[in-house]
Amino acid sequence: MKVYQTNEIRNIAILGGAKNGKTTLSEAILFHGGVITRRGSVDDKNTVSDYREIELERQNSIYSTILYAEHAGVKINMIDCPGFDDFIGEVITALRVCDTALMVLNAQNGVDVGAEIQWRWVKKAKKPLVFVVNQLDHDKANFDEMVRELKQDFGNGVTIIQYPINAGVGFDTVIDVLQMKQLSFPSNGGTAVVSEIPESEKAKAEELHNTLIENAAENDESLMEKFFEEGTLTEEEIKKGLHLGILNGSTFPVLCTAAKTDQGVLSLMDFIKDNCPAPNEAAFEKTKNGKVLGFDVKEAASAFVFKAAIEQHLGEVSFMKIYNGEFTEAMDAINPINGSKERISQLLCIAGKNREKIEKACAGDIVATIKLKNVYPQHTLNSTKNPEDVIEPTVFPEPKFRTAIKAKNSSDDEKLGAILNELRKTDLTLLVEQSKELKQTIVSGQGEQHLNINRWIIEKINKIEIEFISPKIPYRETITKSAESMYRHKKQSGGAGQFGEVHMLIEPYYEGMTPQNKYPIRGTESYDLPWGGKLIFNNCIVGGAIDARFMPAILKGIMEKIEDGPLTGSYARDICVNIYDGKMHPVDSNEMAFKLAGRNAFKDAFKNAGPRILEPIYDVEVFVPSENMGSVMTDLQGRRAVVMGMDSEGNFQKIRAKVPLAEMNKYSTSLSSVTSGRASYGMKFAEYQQVPSDVQSALLKAYEESQTDED
Repeated sequence: MKVYQTNEIRNIAILGGAKNGKTTLSEAILFHGGVITRRGSVDDKNTVSDYREIELERQNSIYSTILYAEHAGVKINMIDCPGFDDFIGEVITALRVCDTALMVLNAQNGVDVGAEIQWRWVKKAKKPLVFVVNQLDHDKANFDEMVRELKQDFGNGVTIIQYPINAGVGFDTVIDVLQMKQLSFPSNGGTAVVSEIPESEKAKAEELHNTLIENAAENDESLMEKFFEEGTLTEEEIKKGLHLGILNGSTFPVLCTAAKTDQGVLSLMDFIKDNCPAPNEAAFEKTKNGKVLGFDVKEAASAFVFKAAIEQHLGEVSFMKIYNGEFTEAMDAINPINGSKERISQLLCIAGKNREKIEKACAGDIVATIKLKNVYPQHTLNSTKNPEDVIEPTVFPEPKFRTAIKAKNSSDDEKLGAILNELRKTDLTLLVEQSKELKQTIVSGQGEQHLNINRWIIEKINKIEIEFISPKIPYRETITKSAESMYRHKKQSGGAGQFGEVHMLIEPYYEGMTPQNKYPIRGTESYDLPWGGKLIFNNCIVGGAIDARFMPAILKGIMEKIEDGPLTGSYARDICVNIYDGKMHPVDSNEMAFKLAGRNAFKDAFKNAGPRILEPIYDVEVFVPSENMGSVMTDLQGRRAVVMGMDSEGNFQKIRAKVPLAEMNKYSTSLSSVTSGRASYGMKFAEYQQVPSDVQSALLKAYEESQTDED
């Protein structure tokens, strides 16, 4: 393979909902790009993408697949992405390193939920977007309705480049309004036969051509001036304006394909080559210290490792995009994240299971390497000339689905933990937490299907039987009023005894509170608790009632009970403790005695201080089609949600609400059921709030029963 320069590279993220033909389209591009000699099919389970066992079993993309094709002097790097929202992390990763999004749509289904959801991420990533209306050979294909929906959802920037004249069974002809030619595709696919537009289509073609000219002219002042003066533009001028429109996100071209029969694929590849931006035309990356990486081959080399995968016969493969300089085989590199020195043993262009070894790759290219020792996704690789440059990591959405996980056989616990850590390295949207508080292993992801996929890997590949169980909620405990208590710990069992007596006053802590003045404060210690909130510990002892050397032991006893709250065993927070009196014994008093006295005095005071349970509240944003608003709102209200506001985004409504985490269990599944999969949501921790009285009573009862069962 030749060494492609930056301006000869196109990086394309292939997006779209499930069953829209993304993998089939990728297969056709690979065929025309010389990577494969025969096109596979999803039904026959022999495609280059979707080659993994779980994808073959489910006949859906689960992971993104990095691909490439060579075409007319240009290297087209592609990332074929899954269509389900549960795997949105793969889409976000692809958009991070690709310069254009290619949205594949099913001509019989209109603008589906996958496209709608992914469009929001394209918009957020500020990437150019091209629409490909696929499956035009289906008997229910409706191009005109598709365009109507596109314009309704995405605005007047939607610009027809091609339209079919015989959509449906037997589809083989389009009108290209950029070239103003008819393109007829052979029955076996391939290069189109170019001819003049028939009289029956000239009026429609002219109208769309004029619209294209107007859209192109709007992107450049000189083109606009010429358009006003002459009323038209040359094909090259239209291409220039179109290219600028694609680049700045004001123009969304629409092209036509039937990928299964290879109709229109080559003309799509031509369009990508001629009109989609090269890496050095797209938005540049910045390092954490503000350095701009402008895809300059003369600069010191920097690359961003965006994905890792375990491949048969290769082991761990690291995929990276080069942002500056050149990477060569046998090159020494440095990982600035951990300082490890790495040797680039091989450089590979990979298309699924296919791979080609290369000696050098330039800025803008997407390549793979193997056998890196301490490099993971989100890490930067630099040459030895710029060892400290760090590229900003990708930001992923907060998890939406959480569950507790455990091995059915306790002897597999350690092995399960190791497997989860390995999965986390290759799936950056999978979060794993060994919760000391909940005494559970919590796994979180983007949806139930996302976690079920990881379950399949653990059980089928790693041969460990596991179970998902409802996760506990990380409640907090606090107090609402002041209370005093006294506890005397006295133990005599022959020999040295134990004696300690502690008197304390506890009160709610809040920022800016006025300290109590009932007892003189002689010393204050403030502790920021790891789980949030504060503990204030005031020494109010007068006259040496308790020796100063016993105060740390009292504090330790209180801390132990704060970590195991008096109400439900949850962490306590935001409490001010005043130790104002006590008693000692000259012989029997020791640290253990005062620790136990402090612990029990705190427990007694806490229960008399208006104790309340706090629950985690999350900010939730739901994107829902207007027609489903009523049912979604009803469902949210049943989850104790407080609606904070609503906004319109195209045909969607955005509901903003605060919802208790306890009520969000399996919400993704419920929302999908209520809206037929057309809604999506995100959630982020907001704050802790007091639970309603009825909920608190239920929690207390459940805790008491659990303690009885344990006893």
